[in-house]
Amino acid sequence: MTSSPDPAPAASATLDPVTTPTPPAPERSGSGHRYGRMWRSVPRELGFLLLAMPIAVVTFIAVVTLFSTGVSTIALFFGVFFIIAALLASRAFGTFEMARLEWAGRPPIPRPAWTNSGDPAGFWAGLLRVLSNGHYWLHLLHAMAVNFVVSIITWIITVFWLSVALAGVTYWLWVQWLPAGRGEDDWLYRTVLGGVAPWLLPGLDATVEPLIGEAIFQVLLGVIFLATLPFVTHGLTLLHDVIARPMLGAWRSEFLQREVADLSESRGAVLAAEDQSLRRLERDIHDGPQQRLIRMQMDLAAADRKLGSDPESARALIAEAMQQSRDTLEELRALSRGFAPPILQDRGLVAGLASLAATSTVPVRVSTELDPALALPPAVERSAYFVAAELLANVAKHSGATDSVLHSAITVDPTTGAQWLTVTVTDNGLGGAIPTEGHGLHGLTERLRGLRGSLSLDSPAGGPTVAQAFIPLEFVTPGRPPQW
Repeated sequence: MTSSPDPAPAASATLDPVTTPTPPAPERSGSGHRYGRMWRSVPRELGFLLLAMPIAVVTFIAVVTLFSTGVSTIALFFGVFFIIAALLASRAFGTFEMARLEWAGRPPIPRPAWTNSGDPAGFWAGLLRVLSNGHYWLHLLHAMAVNFVVSIITWIITVFWLSVALAGVTYWLWVQWLPAGRGEDDWLYRTVLGGVAPWLLPGLDATVEPLIGEAIFQVLLGVIFLATLPFVTHGLTLLHDVIARPMLGAWRSEFLQREVADLSESRGAVLAAEDQSLRRLERDIHDGPQQRLIRMQMDLAAADRKLGSDPESARALIAEAMQQSRDTLEELRALSRGFAPPILQDRGLVAGLASLAATSTVPVRVSTELDPALALPPAVERSAYFVAAELLANVAKHSGATDSVLHSAITVDPTTGAQWLTVTVTDNGLGGAIPTEGHGLHGLTERLRGLRGSLSLDSPAGGPTVAQAFIPLEFVTPGRPPQW
């Protein structure tokens, strides 16, 4: 069973070393490299801009037809359905426009909230929700007026710029099919120079044939327009994005509402995970050390009664009580592994994870990309230690594995730049692990969700099992685990 957000890397039966994505190499920031990146975006931006006007015209015709029909028949009541159809069509075209902008290389536009969890269900409630949602009316305005006008302007500029660029650089190829015997006013270079620098014409006419002068001028003009084409396509695409983002995307108030909802859900998950952990700790203490302490107390009481009459029996009871105390101490040490041990506080997370591997009953190979001197926030280190301890405990108790790998690293989301601490445990056990309610993996999921993180589990029947935990390094920054 695999849970989102991130499919864990497949592991072989021989437990090849676990690999995690590495941060992307920083791109060079020179002007030449920026210009090259802009050229790589030109095909997608041209595709977006050249299709803008046809799509805008179709959108305009469809939405205006539906909306005008609805307004003209509003007195007959069924006109409301035409208005709602126009709003729904505007939403569809707006969503398509946002997808086209993403395809053109623009950052994704956050989608608006069309429904809320507390909205009433039913046909009439759905219709009322469409009419009362401001996003629908903004999409309608975008489709009926704004996008129609902007798309026509940007399409004209794009076609003009591209035509001049291609016609200029290929002028030498198609000039032979132009009619001969043209007059002075038929040469473009004479018209331009006559208005800009007329004193150059006499000397130019005396030294260069009109056809050669026209070819040189056309090629230079085409090269200039072609060299500036990336700036034009990028600027026009950016114009569409700047207009679409506030009109088609989510509002800032919706971000705040979602953030409040996420924080409330995270707080509830933390409280539930802590309550579950305390209950399990209480049960483990009651079933283990407490029973041993009661037994040790009874043995010591019996030894005290026999100390005068039967020293040998008393000595045997005392020896048994000492064994009980040692077993109790081992159980208490095992239970305390879920808390932050001194080695974690003194030597950091890398040493703490190494100590967990050393005490595991299943052989664990440690692989880390963390600097031993790296100082992470204490809350992050404790959470990572607890997650690793719980995952290794599950491997020892339930997997039937004979080998496992514990890997830790800091990964960077290439789209947002957010940093995540990842802890991955891979074992060659029987597989089939499922985060069941009330069990350790489900508790880990709740605990990580409370930290704004997540747990990814890939455990097919027959193994191997790969469990990968994502812990954000900054809790205040909303985000989702990286998708690689």
